[in-house]
Amino acid sequence: MKERLINVAHNLRGLRVAKIGSYKAYVLMGGIFALAIVLAIGAATFAVRGIEHVVARDAHAVLAESEIDWAEVQTDGLLLTLRGEAESEAARFRALSAVSTVVAAERVIDDIQVAPSMEIAAPRFLLEILRNGLDVSVIGLVPTSLDTDGIIARIEAIDPEISVVNMLETASHPVPFGWDRAVGFGLEALASIPASKISISADQVEVTGLADSARQRDEMRDKLMRQRPRGLIASINISAPRPVLTPFTLRFVIEESGARFDACSADTSEARTAILRSGRAAGAQGIIDCTIGLGSPSPRWQVAATESIDALGVLGTGSVTIADTDVSLVVPNSVSAEQFDRAAAELERQLPDVFSLDAQRLPPPDGEGLDRDGDAIEFVASRDSEGIVLLRGHLTDERLRDAVYSMARTEFGLNAVRINARLDPDLPGGWPVRAMLAIDTLAQLEHGQVRVRADRFDISGVSGDASASDTISRAVAEQLGRGAVFNLNIRYDERFDPVAMRPTPARCEAWITEVLEEQQITFDPGSASIVSGAGRVIDKIAEILRDCGRLEMEVAGHTDSQGRLETNMRLSQQRAEAVVAALSARGILVSEFVAEGYGPEFPVADNSTASGREANRRIEFRLLGESAAEATQERTGDAPDTERDAAETPDEADLEIVVTTGAGEQPRPPERPER
Repeated sequence: MKERLINVAHNLRGLRVAKIGSYKAYVLMGGIFALAIVLAIGAATFAVRGIEHVVARDAHAVLAESEIDWAEVQTDGLLLTLRGEAESEAARFRALSAVSTVVAAERVIDDIQVAPSMEIAAPRFLLEILRNGLDVSVIGLVPTSLDTDGIIARIEAIDPEISVVNMLETASHPVPFGWDRAVGFGLEALASIPASKISISADQVEVTGLADSARQRDEMRDKLMRQRPRGLIASINISAPRPVLTPFTLRFVIEESGARFDACSADTSEARTAILRSGRAAGAQGIIDCTIGLGSPSPRWQVAATESIDALGVLGTGSVTIADTDVSLVVPNSVSAEQFDRAAAELERQLPDVFSLDAQRLPPPDGEGLDRDGDAIEFVASRDSEGIVLLRGHLTDERLRDAVYSMARTEFGLNAVRINARLDPDLPGGWPVRAMLAIDTLAQLEHGQVRVRADRFDISGVSGDASASDTISRAVAEQLGRGAVFNLNIRYDERFDPVAMRPTPARCEAWITEVLEEQQITFDPGSASIVSGAGRVIDKIAEILRDCGRLEMEVAGHTDSQGRLETNMRLSQQRAEAVVAALSARGILVSEFVAEGYGPEFPVADNSTASGREANRRIEFRLLGESAAEATQERTGDAPDTERDAAETPDEADLEIVVTTGAGEQPRPPERPER
């Protein structure tokens, strides 16, 4: 039993040794496998790192070749990630396309950020208004915040019958600087020109329009230039079509005082040049005008006009009048019969076939043309400088006297007409027509006289219309008919011309100076209180400034030399400010007025005398800034060249007034010396 137990123990011991040996083998094999795994992983990792390096290198190369320096490349195994900020979607797509040549597109991870785009620029706002009488169309792109209803309402307020078609579009962007003033000026232009196109942007307004006449064109242009806001570029193009002249009239006169055109019409610029050249050759001097218009009775008008003027130039005195196709040559008795007959025959031969000539050599004066009392048989209508009209002379009957009197009162006012006419039924034929024509002609003169006789019609006086002589000649020739003898002596005076005397900065300054020369603005002694009597002076100045519109002006206060300098300086400043305040109280726009006190520094008289000190205590008005520059240009503007060749004058049909002004730097007038 014991042996059996010993054998069992030996067997168990052997079995334990065997198990221990087997376990060691297992451990050894596990270690080998673990080492193999580690080696495999290391090899795989090394291989992946190599692949990532190659991919990154190639990706950087293609990006550099494409000049893409903003992109960053990161690799993760077979995956490639692109990072960075692209300036646009196009740049982002270009970078992705470039690296897709290195790795497959499905293994590229897009982590690119696109830079936010810049704020979209505001569009150019443009408002265009087209007007044809009562039909208005409004087109363009305007800010959403613009009061379009207000604009339409302002247009409709021009005329109750105006019809407005609104085709405006809006955009939600801020209103550009200057837009409101540009729109305001454009609407002012629209109200002034019935046929126009107004293009409005924030910094510029373009006005294109059509006027009925050259005079209206000038009035429109001048009005708009006065209304133009400072700093706004304004392009104003207003054209006037050729007028229709009825009848087509030319009248050339040679007298002892010289030669002149009383009326001149031409159908082309070439005809105008030839006619004026003939007039100068016959003795006409100075600035000569000849209206180019429609209505010529013949394409050979130029020939008839130049030949008629040349014939009168040969005779040396008299007049030649052409009304449509009727030519009237009238010379005094001082021209010899032989010379007259030769010149008349030659003119008749040279005239185109459609024209007919009536040549008269006036007889010597005798006793004819007198009534029973020895007075001249005539009717005279005269108007003095005060506007009083006197009608005197001979009329056929009471009906004609009443008609003449009523017509004159209608033209000149109920209380301005005086009549002292004698009735004579035996007056020459056509007397009523001549008497009524005398009233109508006198109405075109500021003051003057129209004398009606059996053999002639004499007109003399002053007019504020530079074309009055031409207009009156045409009317007289049409009313009196072929062969009428009439004489005109009409002087143009720009003081009565509303266009020539329009309020300009220079004129406004001069008008104010004239008012102050008549009576100064005075103050209570030692005070800035304006005396009651000086209120009338300020009223006159305010009336002038209302018509002058926007002006930059200095209101300067001056004192005499008595008293302390500091006190005088302060007092002069207060007085200047008091005048500005008084003008403002009268509704005058004084936002661009400057009140300045100069004390006794600029005397105009001797302070040692009482009268000199009184003269030195004064208020002065002086233009500043752009207003002063405009006045300087007006005063120093080029005078018309009286010797210029008429050939340089453009055809009125193509004439267009173009005025472009802007906010450019203007020369400033000399400043006062520093105190």
